[in-house]
Amino acid sequence: MKKSIHKKDPRFKIAEKEAWIGIGLVLFNFIWWYGFAYGLGSEPADEYTFIMGVPAWFFWSCVAGFVVMVILVSAAVKFLFKEVPFEENGEGGESE
Repeated sequence: MKKSIHKKDPRFKIAEKEAWIGIGLVLFNFIWWYGFAYGLGSEPADEYTFIMGVPAWFFWSCVAGFVVMVILVSAAVKFLFKEVPFEENGEGGESE
């Protein structure tokens, strides 16, 4: 059986890096949500503090967490992700 020597497409290296960034964002989102939801939400309900009509744990874990994640994902896409051509020969852009 012949072993084929195949040069790794550089697009896969970029895709792997961006996938790890995505995994990092997901883990950060989960830790943020879990920390606030179960950290602030573990006290008795009659001791909750409220922000804009919702319990503080819900505000910080869901409302503020959503805003933080939108900012982080937008920043990641703008500054860390690269445009990669779909064609194997590396020529992207408009079709003729």
